[in-house]
Amino acid sequence: MDDIRAALADADPFSSWWPFVISGIVFLVATIRMYMGGQVCPNSNSIREQVVVVTGTSGGIGKVLCQELVRRSAHVIMACRCLEKGVRARQSIIREIPGASLELLPLDLRSFDCVRRFVRELQTRHTHIDVLINNAGIIFHPEERTTDGFEAHLQCNYLGPFLLTQLLLPMLEKAPQGRIINVSAHGYTAGKMNIEDPLNIGAWAPTFHARDAFAHSKLAVVMATRILDRKLKADKSRITVNACSPGLVRGTDHLRYSPIMKALFAKALTYPWMWLFMKSPYQGSQTMVRLATDPALSEISGEFFNDCERTDITELAKDDLIAEKLYKETLIALKL
Repeated sequence: MDDIRAALADADPFSSWWPFVISGIVFLVATIRMYMGGQVCPNSNSIREQVVVVTGTSGGIGKVLCQELVRRSAHVIMACRCLEKGVRARQSIIREIPGASLELLPLDLRSFDCVRRFVRELQTRHTHIDVLINNAGIIFHPEERTTDGFEAHLQCNYLGPFLLTQLLLPMLEKAPQGRIINVSAHGYTAGKMNIEDPLNIGAWAPTFHARDAFAHSKLAVVMATRILDRKLKADKSRITVNACSPGLVRGTDHLRYSPIMKALFAKALTYPWMWLFMKSPYQGSQTMVRLATDPALSEISGEFFNDCERTDITELAKDDLIAEKLYKETLIALKL
């Protein structure tokens, strides 16, 4: 009996600090994950029978966003560049949510002709749309010009969505209260823009850097959102337009061109930190879900949202002179 008591005493976990250390580490990791994950959409509103167009839906945030919207009874139009991936994404959502109302249409923002074809096809299928979510985009893409002659980040992240939005305004006007959601990024704060060349056409070739091109394109999204809001209000339109950041999100293909993804050793070192400090696609979609579904935001327009809440923007993003010049030059570049 004495031997048993001695063995139990030796097995007492509280005789060692290791359980407390491990518990502390688990608590710290869980706290960081919860904080970095951001706020979840604070409502569960249904948007039954509303028609929602989402771009970039073959995976990542876009696919999860479609799942969240069909759970709220929306009819979602999945617009994606690769139809093969889009079909797989649509089938995956339907398996998870039987009866999900989903359409799939091809849309390649690298081609203005494709954007126009998408709009024409959409007009033959629907009389109006309620929500447009410009989610598609690229980051760290190698130096490349599109078929329309523009730098890839500029066209995919800004010019293509801008054209799509302008062409869909008549369909949004026919909705009871149309909403436009433009997806930017925290990286817009590093963007540079001057009034002489707001589209950065002249700065494209000799000093190209993918990070700067991405930041500039996302800054353009924020600035153009503010100007479009003013023009819609001047026309007494019911449409609202807001920009948002999904945050740093893992589980997407966006980092495939990043320098840290090119070496196996770098990947091994990076992935644990990505898991700890970056959001999941579900968490990254929540701000867009709120902007698309919350009745409390029906009259909120021209704002920037992060973690489901309005937040301030940089002084450069507030520069009205540059923003107006950017908007004007964009209309000229797109021949609108």
